[in-house]
Amino acid sequence: MANLPGERQVEEYLQNLVHPLKREIEEVRRIVLGTDRELSEHVKWNAPSFCFHDDDRITFNLHGNGFFRLVLHRGAKAKESINVKRYFEDVQGLMEWVTNDRATIKFTNIKDVEVKRELLKEVVRRWVDVTL
Repeated sequence: MANLPGERQVEEYLQNLVHPLKREIEEVRRIVLGTDRELSEHVKWNAPSFCFHDDDRITFNLHGNGFFRLVLHRGAKAKESINVKRYFEDVQGLMEWVTNDRATIKFTNIKDVEVKRELLKEVVRRWVDVTL
């Protein structure tokens, strides 16, 4: 799979994925990819991951029981610590902050994905902007 182009890697990964929330995972993938034409994807850390200018920014964590998460981060390599959290007014409680520059968004079912759709688009756009 490593020699395949990123989008093809993810398509193959999802074809073989056995997960109770596969439909929801595929819908979140479509939402994220639809927010910015410069986002690309590949499989990293054994899950689909989205990149901006070849730097990982958002990665699926599919290990939950009855849920999955998107992890918003600043790439695979350690970077100077910054407080990304201050750029987000998360009044809806969509994001769970793990550190000042890493957050997660949890999804439980298709209704949850639909309810969070517009906020997710906004968060992805802002995340890409502030984590350059």
